[in-house]
Amino acid sequence: MMPDFGYLKYEIKERWERLAIREWLSRSPKLVIGASVVLVVGSIVFGIWLTLPKKVVEVENYEKDWYYDLKHRRLFVARKGQIPPIEAPSGPLANGEPAGVRAYVFTYSNEPNTTETFIGFLETTDPNVDIGPMDLRVSGAEIWSKGRLIRRVKDKEWVEANSEEGRAILKEVFRQNEAGEIPHYCPPD
Repeated sequence: MMPDFGYLKYEIKERWERLAIREWLSRSPKLVIGASVVLVVGSIVFGIWLTLPKKVVEVENYEKDWYYDLKHRRLFVARKGQIPPIEAPSGPLANGEPAGVRAYVFTYSNEPNTTETFIGFLETTDPNVDIGPMDLRVSGAEIWSKGRLIRRVKDKEWVEANSEEGRAILKEVFRQNEAGEIPHYCPPD
């Protein structure tokens, strides 16, 4: 059995007539035209706003990277993107290999100076691993860590970046300081 909505329709019609909106609108055509113009103009402005290009955030592209001279035990700056080990200012190591490895310099400050930076870790490539083409099904961290060895400046042994020891080094580097700040990379000037 269907409910009877006749009473509800009657009630809505009666309230509509009591409001007398139809009658009020018919007596104020200027108000209707004004409201319509405001709605149309507002819709056009909103449409234009939606099509405007979003502000592009520029990312600084650095041309230099930090490297560490294993022979003289100090930082130096060289062209970005070189695969370590690279030639260092001090020349080759005793075994004939280049003495320059990639250094990751960090700071907790937004306005760093030389006293507020620290070397988080050093990086070189594993000569026993063929990096080969990238497998796009793996994450960025896995792609970065493939064939890379890392260590702290004070350490003697290199460890795989994706090993338990490597992850412990990275976790130590990125821990918060006493003020709750996380370190960020400090590019060379």
